[in-house]
Amino acid sequence: MIVETEERVKLKTPDELLEVLKGSCFVRQEGWWSYELCYQNKIRQFHVEDEKEKVVQEFILGVYDEEATAAFNQNLSDISTLKDPRSKDASQRYHAHQYTNGTICDLTNEPRETEVRFVCSGPGAMISSIIELSTCKYALTVQSPMLCKHSFRLHLTVQGAMKCQSSCYGEKSSLRCLASLV
Repeated sequence: MIVETEERVKLKTPDELLEVLKGSCFVRQEGWWSYELCYQNKIRQFHVEDEKEKVVQEFILGVYDEEATAAFNQNLSDISTLKDPRSKDASQRYHAHQYTNGTICDLTNEPRETEVRFVCSGPGAMISSIIELSTCKYALTVQSPMLCKHSFRLHLTVQGAMKCQSSCYGEKSSLRCLASLV
């Protein structure tokens, strides 16, 4: 007698997958400015003088805000509901963290804030871009191979199918596959 049991496997959440980044900081230089993201800590924009390697100007673009992140993601069941509209691939899915209460902006008199967008990409974690969405409000994209393990990667659109048929060549039998679009 064979007894089948149903075993439910709990998939890890995006935050559980990103847990390995705790304590890590990532730096990206774009022209005069450098940007540093310390995971679940803070984001800063700074300029270093070449000769002295001394920070001569610095702005905090936000401090990790667990409550704002939870509120932002509250109605989202998983990563697949968010898409980055500015991505080269508009269907690029991401998981977001909110960083608030940065340095006061001279133009708006409001604290700077940043949405950090984690996307699936390999081979290593890195800041791939930072853009200013509006005055002193930023979006920073982090490529992370850890998110490639999330179940949203399994929901890919099938664009083609393979049709297989048996065929004989002389004495040997083999399987010949023909690709055809659906």
